[in-house]
Amino acid sequence: MKIIENPKQDDWLELLKRPTQTVDDIESIVNDIFNDVMIQGDEAIASYTSKFDNVAIESIEVPFDDIMAAESKLSAELIEAIKLAKSNIYKFHAAQKTDKLSVETAEGVICWQEKRAIDKVGLYIPGGTAPLFSTILMLAVPAKIVGCSELILCTPPNKEGQVADEILYTAHLCGIRKIFRVGGIQAIAGLTFGTESIPQVYKIFGPGNQFVTVAKQLATKYGVAIDMPAGPSELMVVADESANASYVASDLLSQAEHGVDSQVILITNSKVLLGEVNQEISNQITELPRKAIAEKAIANSKLIYLDDMHSMLSIINVYAPEHLILAVKDKDFFTYNIRNAGSVFIGNYTPESAGDYASGTNHTLPTNGFAKAYSGVNLDSFQKSITFQEISKEGIQNIGNAIELMAEAEGLQAHKNAVTLRLKDLES
Repeated sequence: MKIIENPKQDDWLELLKRPTQTVDDIESIVNDIFNDVMIQGDEAIASYTSKFDNVAIESIEVPFDDIMAAESKLSAELIEAIKLAKSNIYKFHAAQKTDKLSVETAEGVICWQEKRAIDKVGLYIPGGTAPLFSTILMLAVPAKIVGCSELILCTPPNKEGQVADEILYTAHLCGIRKIFRVGGIQAIAGLTFGTESIPQVYKIFGPGNQFVTVAKQLATKYGVAIDMPAGPSELMVVADESANASYVASDLLSQAEHGVDSQVILITNSKVLLGEVNQEISNQITELPRKAIAEKAIANSKLIYLDDMHSMLSIINVYAPEHLILAVKDKDFFTYNIRNAGSVFIGNYTPESAGDYASGTNHTLPTNGFAKAYSGVNLDSFQKSITFQEISKEGIQNIGNAIELMAEAEGLQAHKNAVTLRLKDLES
């Protein structure tokens, strides 16, 4: 990995630049596919599946019998692991429920807020180089807690045109019955417009590569909401001399193996640790089945030495990492002052992998600096907050004149009249 010592703050943005293409680079491809799917539906889906996934599929919906048969093909140990993860994710997200909020803002004026589930939700589950069945838990569990009535799952087929048994089993465990063998841009387009097979949805969730990320952003132009911009994975580790170099290297590699466009960064004030981590990466990467992918991601990554904690904190907030590991003695200094991060992992025994699978927090998080403005997926992601109000005769008399004056000042006479007529009736 490239080692940089005490870079100037003016150079941080260029130094921390993500290895992703710009929207302009790929937007025209996304637009073409969206237009084809909008017009040709399933026919376009099949064509692009053949082109990008190199497989011909007669029916894109997975038969129910295949879904039911998946459990028998998995080991009992994996099934128990999935159930444990589901239980912890359920506990953390169920605890996020909030009660109806009601306030009498003025005498006779009652305002309240209630939450309602989003009816139709699309779940995109990456399945290209690795079938990410854990993402189903992260999305379907909170959706079921709030009561989303329709969950539609799209995931790329493998080389045999099938969906991984782990995905099918986990989806069924979470109550999903509609699963489609379609990935990439064409899957997002199908969920956006609806096709002969794929139902149209109101909001699309799930991570993906750069093309999926841009496709989700384009979906918003057609009235479909998305969870957040969630593209290639990234991890920043902030560590001092108290960190374990072997652990740090394993954490960096755990994200590097996601994809060639992933990025991992180490920030440390210990030159000794920096050297040890660099050596550990060289040692550990040779044993990885996804070595070729990890090596390309490591080429996009950095080991950065900064000699003071305030600079280390500042660079966190400038980068706004999707995942942040704090392997430091003074954890409170960082946890109290971090403003921009998707999910934070504290201490030598809190690997990022825990959040990916079984600790209970959600692993669908903002990338590419969007943690400056976006939260990761949570219970509220699957709900809308609707406000209500009820005003009595006394209430409209208490606030009516203020409404009239403000409406008149804005030049909106009909707004004023809507109040004036009521006030006159109450005076008579």
